[in-house]
Amino acid sequence: MAASPHTLSSRLLTGCAWYLERRAVQEAPHTFMHLFRSINRRWITFQHFTFLKRMYVTQLNRSLNQQVKRKPEPVALPFLEKTSLGQAKAEICEMRPLPPPSLPLSRKPNEKELLELESASIIEGSLDAGKETKDEKHWKEMKLQLDDLPGILARLSKIKLTALVVSTTSAGFALAPGPFDWPCFLLTSLGTGLASCAANSINQFFEVPFDSNMNRTKNRPLVRGQISPLLAVSFATCCAVPGVALLTWGVNPLTGALGVFNIFLYTCCYTPLKRISIANTWVGAVVGAVPPVMGWTAATGSLDAGAFLLGGILYSWQFPHFNALSWGLREDYSRGGYCMMSVTHPALCRRVALRHCLALIGLSTAAPILDVTTWTFPVISLPINLYITYLGFRFYTDADRKSSRKLFFCSLWHLPLLLLLMLTCKRPPGARGAGAEPQS
Repeated sequence: MAASPHTLSSRLLTGCAWYLERRAVQEAPHTFMHLFRSINRRWITFQHFTFLKRMYVTQLNRSLNQQVKRKPEPVALPFLEKTSLGQAKAEICEMRPLPPPSLPLSRKPNEKELLELESASIIEGSLDAGKETKDEKHWKEMKLQLDDLPGILARLSKIKLTALVVSTTSAGFALAPGPFDWPCFLLTSLGTGLASCAANSINQFFEVPFDSNMNRTKNRPLVRGQISPLLAVSFATCCAVPGVALLTWGVNPLTGALGVFNIFLYTCCYTPLKRISIANTWVGAVVGAVPPVMGWTAATGSLDAGAFLLGGILYSWQFPHFNALSWGLREDYSRGGYCMMSVTHPALCRRVALRHCLALIGLSTAAPILDVTTWTFPVISLPINLYITYLGFRFYTDADRKSSRKLFFCSLWHLPLLLLLMLTCKRPPGARGAGAEPQS
């Protein structure tokens, strides 16, 4: 039986309604979840915004307490010291804004993350607060102050080494035969001191790149930048010119020539040789042997056997002195790139030191033969010469820092005492020569 058109249309509408209703039931959960996620995401975004605003205010208040420039006393860490709000506000000197902490906006932060963020910010703030006190202990460039200039120039000229040079020059002048001329002595001492200051200043000017690598020399004025290289060279020139002029025209030309020769030998030969060959030690010993010769020539005007004897004593003394010193500074010299016996030839370093300790005994014995001292001098100087020889032998056999340190400190008092004994045993002018006749 054929269906009527009305029945077909009603059935078609019923089927469409049933299909739409079924689709609505199937897609309802997805639509609900989509709406829930959208609402939840908006809620999380708003909550994040509120949280970030609160954390920014907290960090800003904390920065007021941590960014404080303290007084000279050490700064305590914030999480080890509890300070009141009023005290923290009283210590505020300057405020530096901190960027707000960044958190991922994709999810809600939990309590563990909040605690980690807060502790990290506290530790970071404490490190910033203690950075100033740590920087004070580190190397930093020094600014030149007028009141500090004399001390800086004294260190530039190696004032202690200059004092040793002047003292050996004075000993050579006093041991020379003839009457003691005070004006000539003062001019000789002043001229020699100025020449030594000039040589030491030029030496430091040349060695700035290498001194910066050594712990022993890294605090020198040119390395620290306390003065400019131009000022150092100007100071050396202002010392060299009047120093050589005083020695040449105030004393005698021979002494002035020796002064010029010693400046050239120290700055142009010894200084560059330190990075090339171990021969620098022997050249440096010649530099140290010249000042007593200058004192002798200043008093006599000539190079006699006594001048070479004094120069020989200073020459031999420098080997146990410097070799023992360089033994304890081997790491420093190696780091600076210097070619020293203690670094490249340690056995030769100890052997040479012992040889010249023995040479001091022979040179002391030659002093009365050359009419410089009486025969009392070799006798009374024998104990100290034997002692430094014994320490040189211990340094040769032990080859350690302890023995080298003992030999070095012994050399510091050995030379002044030896020169003092020579002065006390100086041969009188009327008794010089084997066949000297008494004056009427």
